[in-house]
Amino acid sequence: MRAESGGGPLMREVVLDTETTGLDPRDGHRIVEIACIERQPPFAAVLDELQEFIGGDPLVIHNAEFDLAFLNAELARLQREPITSGYVDTLAMARRRFPGSPSSLDALCRRFAIDLSGRVEHGAVIDCGLLAAVYLELLGGRQPGLDFALPATLALDVARVARAPRPHAPSEEEFIAHLAMLKTISEPLWLAKV
Repeated sequence: MRAESGGGPLMREVVLDTETTGLDPRDGHRIVEIACIERQPPFAAVLDELQEFIGGDPLVIHNAEFDLAFLNAELARLQREPITSGYVDTLAMARRRFPGSPSSLDALCRRFAIDLSGRVEHGAVIDCGLLAAVYLELLGGRQPGLDFALPATLALDVARVARAPRPHAPSEEEFIAHLAMLKTISEPLWLAKV
């Protein structure tokens, strides 16, 4: 992203490191590995471009509450309005579809046989690509040759609905009904002698 600062365009900086076979290139030592990363501009410098890119479109986010909390905290620091576009939380989708199973992005990639070999560590760009593939699988999977539009109801499955906590113990009425049902069973297995 190119962004403007108070004094003009921000300069792009590239952080570079090499690994070599020795200490002196004049002695024939060579580079065996080189890595470069772009130093990212501060959030404030890319905010307008980010908001323009998102527009009012729904976002697909894994663990949306986490990411939106950070984004909205940054926006608040800059005295800007929070993100209010709808979102699809793929973590919530995965938990509904596979209750009790691991729902991390890595676990879902393994479940759907999505290649993780290029992901040595967490990175936003890599994770977005993986999330796009996971989201497609959560919607029903890849179907080569078919290009149907998604129903609006799927695309707008936006926010987690708050619900009252569920008790873990049965109510008194449920307990009494359970005991009555148990009395109707002749020769229960749990009382059998082995």
